[in-house]
Amino acid sequence: MCSYPFAWQEGYGAFSYSKSQVPNVISYIQNQEMHHKKQTFLDEYKKFLTAFEVKWDEKYIFNELE
Repeated sequence: MCSYPFAWQEGYGAFSYSKSQVPNVISYIQNQEMHHKKQTFLDEYKKFLTAFEVKWDEKYIFNELE
């Protein structure tokens, strides 16, 4: 159960993977809770942007919930 109120964020990110990566994506989703205990979603999101060669500006990146 979340300790903060629900709210929709203003933006979103979408990344695509090839069919050959489906097992890796499924594994990521299944282990997401444990994975994010080691790395925040914000840090991971920035790594995705960089890995997918998306130009981004820090001022447009969302803030972590407190």
